[in-house]
Amino acid sequence: FLTEEDAETLQTFTTGTYGGIGAIIGKRKKKAIIVMLYKDYPAYQGGLRVGDEICQINGEDMTSKSITHISSLLKGMPGTAVQLSVIRYGVEEVLTFTLPREEVMLQNVLYYGKIQVDIGYIRLANFSTHAAEEVKDAVESLKGENIQKLILDLRGNPGGILEEAIKVVNLFIDQGCTVVSTKSKVATSAESYTTTQPAYDKKIPIVVLIDQKSASASEIVAGVIQDYDRGVLVGKSTLGKGLIQTTRPLRYNTQLKLTTSKYYIPSGRSIQKVDHNDNYQEQEQEDEDNIEKTTEVASEIFTTQAGRQVYEGNGVAPDIEIEQVVLAPITVSLIEQGLIFDYATYFQASNKYIEPAKDFVLSATQYKEFVAWLQDKECVYTIESSMDQLLQQAKDESYKANIQEQIVLLKRYTQVQKQQDLQAFAAEIKQILQEEIIARYYCQEGAIEAMLVHDPSVQSACMLFQDMSQYDGLLQVAE
Repeated sequence: FLTEEDAETLQTFTTGTYGGIGAIIGKRKKKAIIVMLYKDYPAYQGGLRVGDEICQINGEDMTSKSITHISSLLKGMPGTAVQLSVIRYGVEEVLTFTLPREEVMLQNVLYYGKIQVDIGYIRLANFSTHAAEEVKDAVESLKGENIQKLILDLRGNPGGILEEAIKVVNLFIDQGCTVVSTKSKVATSAESYTTTQPAYDKKIPIVVLIDQKSASASEIVAGVIQDYDRGVLVGKSTLGKGLIQTTRPLRYNTQLKLTTSKYYIPSGRSIQKVDHNDNYQEQEQEDEDNIEKTTEVASEIFTTQAGRQVYEGNGVAPDIEIEQVVLAPITVSLIEQGLIFDYATYFQASNKYIEPAKDFVLSATQYKEFVAWLQDKECVYTIESSMDQLLQQAKDESYKANIQEQIVLLKRYTQVQKQQDLQAFAAEIKQILQEEIIARYYCQEGAIEAMLVHDPSVQSACMLFQDMSQYDGLLQVAE
């Protein structure tokens, strides 16, 4: 069941457009904070910043208002205006902005660029309207820079319009090839979709990056590339969202979403995960448990065009698996408690400019300044909450004083450990802090450009391209 707000969100997701100012709002410490700005739209061009706190919209106090309500006030017909009052770190007076609403077209391709002499990279974030056109434009631009190999990044891509996925596949796979078929309980409703145009480039070597949040249309593209042995998949197994859902309008602008059939890719396998938990926020351990359970039942073997064995029941599995990066507890705490975000706000208030995204490196002195800034901030490890509960329980149940003293000592040790962890995991923390700071000056594009230097999956893809005999071997049946 979709509420009116849910239906509007779905409409934005599939069309990729809405009327607004080009800003994403989030709640931080019960305040409405701008957490992302889209370049070239009124919010960014008008001078708003990530980290600004929205206190009023059109004179209405935003204290205690929900994100849904705030977003609805910011959206509206293109050509109309909206007035925002914001509190900015380091500025005493409240700032007021009157911004025109425009048709905001969400980009499917968030970034593309040449990352090595002959390797191009494209980050495809969605499959809304014009996705294939954006990918083609990116490939054309990169080929103009003489790239010979391509990385297509589908990590975190939740899917979108099936027709756009088919068009993306058609860029690299020739005319007349089956892309996906659908099957349901009603045999007459089965459909098959094929490529309809000559391929734009059917020879360029491709690596497709996938992860547990690559879903639906992303899985179709990745799976088809694998089934035709057109490229190598690198990363983690995909989400396994292979169900077709259609919506039916109800009263009061609500909708009902119905599951009607399943997707099947050219090898004949379904991309639907067995024992699927369709929850994007599930814990990592639950993810691992589900993978283990589904692997046990994914016994049916399918083959790619070249005869390589592939399986169903657990989404689309990569040809090269990359171990998931596990962040240190100190890093997780800094992110979850908003301290990385808040320091980036502080940093931008103190530094009008930084170097270009690809050149900016947080210095050792700047990291020391961050550590010093943290000293009067509360950074709590998850275990500390448990210790607080244990200490209270010990007091309530009149445990001996020495037990309470041991808990207090453990808490003190944790405080010392945090200071040590800030040094032990400095490289990891610096990288994440650096990307957050870059995003303040160069938006999403800059953050992605900075991330590529350290990304294990991207590095693995580049190493594979340096050994084309290994690349070719992965696309052939092992002897």
